[in-house]
Amino acid sequence: MLYLVAFLLHCLPLAMGHYDICKSWVTTDDGPSWEFYACQPKAMRMKDYVTVKVDPPGITCGDPPERFCTHENPYLCSDECDASTPDLAHPPKLMFDKEDEGLVTYWQSVTWSRYPEPLLANITLSWNKSIELTDDIVVTFEYGRPTIMMLEKSLDNGRTWHPYQYYADDCMEAFGMPARRVRDLSTTSANRIICTEEYSRWVGSKKEKNVRLEVRDRFAIFAGQDFRNMDNLYTRLESAKGLKDFFTVTDLRMRLLRPALGGTYVQRENLYKYFYAVSNIEVTGRCKCNLHANLCSFKEGTLQCECEHNTTGQDCGKCKKNFRTRSWRAGSYLPLPNGSPNAWAGTQGGCYGHSNRCSYIDFLNVVTCVSCKHNTRGQHCQHCRLGFYRNGSAELDDENVCIECNCNQIGSLHDRCNETGYCECREGAAGPKCDDCLPNYYWRQGCFPNVCDEELLICQNGGTCYQNQRCICPAGYQGILCEQSKCDSDTKTCNSASRTYLSLTTFLIGALILQL
Repeated sequence: MLYLVAFLLHCLPLAMGHYDICKSWVTTDDGPSWEFYACQPKAMRMKDYVTVKVDPPGITCGDPPERFCTHENPYLCSDECDASTPDLAHPPKLMFDKEDEGLVTYWQSVTWSRYPEPLLANITLSWNKSIELTDDIVVTFEYGRPTIMMLEKSLDNGRTWHPYQYYADDCMEAFGMPARRVRDLSTTSANRIICTEEYSRWVGSKKEKNVRLEVRDRFAIFAGQDFRNMDNLYTRLESAKGLKDFFTVTDLRMRLLRPALGGTYVQRENLYKYFYAVSNIEVTGRCKCNLHANLCSFKEGTLQCECEHNTTGQDCGKCKKNFRTRSWRAGSYLPLPNGSPNAWAGTQGGCYGHSNRCSYIDFLNVVTCVSCKHNTRGQHCQHCRLGFYRNGSAELDDENVCIECNCNQIGSLHDRCNETGYCECREGAAGPKCDDCLPNYYWRQGCFPNVCDEELLICQNGGTCYQNQRCICPAGYQGILCEQSKCDSDTKTCNSASRTYLSLTTFLIGALILQL
């Protein structure tokens, strides 16, 4: 009987109450309709859906093979780790396998043969999905628990990491922190990061294998040791800043910093007994669905919320198309006992995800968006700002739905364009952005009519057209197209040029006669 009571108490935080129904068909004076509630999936063993990574490269034993021994028999080093032999290999997957008939399997690191260089190992668990912890994280070590380690968490799929809990045989020496116990925390410090010495001191017993992150004890600060005051826990999760996020992760990382010593110092004459060995990691939690789903499925290698309340996304973190009259909000545990979905579940609208806030104008009986984003405008952020046009290949809720016109400042009349992205060009300019010229025009900080060309505006009297901008005329001719003889406009210059020409001709003829 006592065992049954203990089992039921253990399961209380796993169930985490009654938020398991998203909606119910009810009949009122106005007729039948849906009534919506906050809801969440059931807790489950998250290790069944995890991806594990161990680093640095080469930290797993067996390549090359090596001998090791235990603290109980430190000089009988007859055990071997060999990655090429299945019965002697200790790969990372053995931290999550099912152990049959009491046969313990485990991942194992290399030995501390390079002492005093630190023996460091990282074990990273990833879900590619936000999950909420509902029970203790329990890590089972074989051959002794680390004397120094820390647990870290990520909320953004491993891009950034934050400390979760520190573990050491001497917290002040290892991390410069006083040792604390979770059960001594108060309601105002329930999400404090602590260092504990409970799991790191050598006790010499094979039964002392587990290291915990005490989630249950932190829940008990609000719900009581018997977990009967769950309403208080839900209220605190909703109202206490940062408390809900404390139990939310996408990734966990164990940083193993110093192995079990089996005593007070390292015995340099036998370094084969120092290593890490993990046989099991238990993580119990639920998919984070922002209280908009009561089911979570494993599809195409990843966990996915089965979203309700007209929400969508991996975490039900946005509204479905055409259901955006109000900006998205997570559900709430309050008011008790059923909570609130915080959604206009049956109303279609036009915010399209481009506004975080909408206002209801009472005397007009309309809802209008405030501070439209992504270069949109309009009552429902359904139009593009001036200077932008609609991206025909994007959905209305796409952040890139409006594309900048990018009109050429010189060739266009203004920076606005039509619905297809074409700018209004100045005379002679052409192209969608007015950065090209029409035929018979040339570009020179704007479009100007051709002075000359090879077809209609041909340079005369042997002149050549230079870049459609001017004719280069031969001696004796001038004008835009070299159409005018200089003699026609300046007789004195022409006569002088003629005399010079005749003198030169007479000289050349005389020189030729002398040679003959």
